[in-house]
Amino acid sequence: MKNRPAYRGFALSKLHVVTGATGLLGSHVVEQLVERGQRVRALVRAGSDTQFLHSLGVELATVAFNKPGTLHTALAGADLVYHCAARVGDWGPWRVFRESVIDTAATVLDACRHVGVCRVLYVSSIMVYGHPRPPAGEKVTEDFPLGQSRWWWDYYCDAKIQAEQLCLRYPGEWTIVRPCWIYGPRDRNTLPRVFKALRAGRAAIVGTGDNLLNCIYARDAADGVLRAAHHPGAVGRIYNLCSEGEISQRDFLNALTDALGRKRVRRRFPYWLAFAGGFLGEVIGRIIRLKRPPHITRYAVALISRPACYSIDRARKELGWQPRMPPLEGMRQSLEWYFTQEPAARPPTAPVAVS
Repeated sequence: MKNRPAYRGFALSKLHVVTGATGLLGSHVVEQLVERGQRVRALVRAGSDTQFLHSLGVELATVAFNKPGTLHTALAGADLVYHCAARVGDWGPWRVFRESVIDTAATVLDACRHVGVCRVLYVSSIMVYGHPRPPAGEKVTEDFPLGQSRWWWDYYCDAKIQAEQLCLRYPGEWTIVRPCWIYGPRDRNTLPRVFKALRAGRAAIVGTGDNLLNCIYARDAADGVLRAAHHPGAVGRIYNLCSEGEISQRDFLNALTDALGRKRVRRRFPYWLAFAGGFLGEVIGRIIRLKRPPHITRYAVALISRPACYSIDRARKELGWQPRMPPLEGMRQSLEWYFTQEPAARPPTAPVAVS
């Protein structure tokens, strides 16, 4: 690497580069950097929707992650790189996850090494833990073993673990964050999938519905990313960025159905039956080579029913971070953005009220 001074906060920063800048978390990282008066270069793929980034006035650089030369140019002069780009979701062949998660991380890290980037912030996921079952009363900390109780076709978990291992070998300064389920404005994946299930009458409560959800508002997650990236004591550290449970599955679904003008979800399935249905849906989907995710998958079942068992003590103590957005207000803002994208989905009883 080139001999450059170590990154030590906003004052010494020359340029912040964000991959995955058109995605949910990446766009919120860019937005908060702009709010702090920082110079930002957003890396985007050809054909991406860059309207929001243009509205922020940031510098854009079109890259192809399978062409390192484009990354060398785009990363030139960067003091800190936030690698937020990755495939989001649970569906697809291993080849797609390998290329979009592992190979992309390898290419970005190699390019950072080539141009001499001082510090890299890698966005991983709590999915690297697999499907842990900590003892009663204990929570999953950053030191918990990875890849617990993995499922067949658990490609996202496997890919994220391997990408983290690449980051650990980066010769410069690195920090890793592991967010949970992120929601908020500009979510084009998870919440829209839930909305469509509710509107189609396919949604059901899994288990009793009393479990507290592991979901975090995108702006809170982005704040954790920035704190981890800029704190000198966070070099070589890993942080969970999660909710420790503020809203139950039932209250979450009730809030969404109320806002969508739909009847509340009354249908209920035990976890084992919902999980079996998700597995069957995946088997059939793979046999017929379904391009989109099945209506129900094991990941979707786990997302809505898994307990909030992940500790954020390290991020709270070392970074001064914790979620700030109340879940109901966060959902209201998410729905308002969703209705701007899908006006036909807005109920006639506007304005939206989530209560």
